[in-house]
Amino acid sequence: MPRVVHFEIMADDPDRATKFYEQVFGWKTRRWGDGAQSYWLMTTGDDSEPGINGGIMRRDARFPPVVNTLGVDDVDAYCEKVTAGGGKVTMPRFAVPGAGWVAYCEDTEGNAFGVFKSDPAAK
Repeated sequence: MPRVVHFEIMADDPDRATKFYEQVFGWKTRRWGDGAQSYWLMTTGDDSEPGINGGIMRRDARFPPVVNTLGVDDVDAYCEKVTAGGGKVTMPRFAVPGAGWVAYCEDTEGNAFGVFKSDPAAK
């Protein structure tokens, strides 16, 4: 059964946002990428207390303020299920190099979410 495996928070100033989450919640952040495409990975738990990890990215009008991503075994199959269930695919499957494959969708109420398949060989 797919479950939330990742979340994303949009920020006008990702450096400021990462400092906030580090200071307030003790999350660990690590910058990934350069320039406009930079992404800040957030670790919210450890081996003794697991958490759902996420990321902070520069605000993008295509995304709502927070996006939850569900782990699936086949991104394309779940995109088909989304449309069959009355939702829509807003960004078709694409590679996150070295991490996997992701697509972004909306449910029947217009709520955005991602579907992700881990694949370290993704390019």
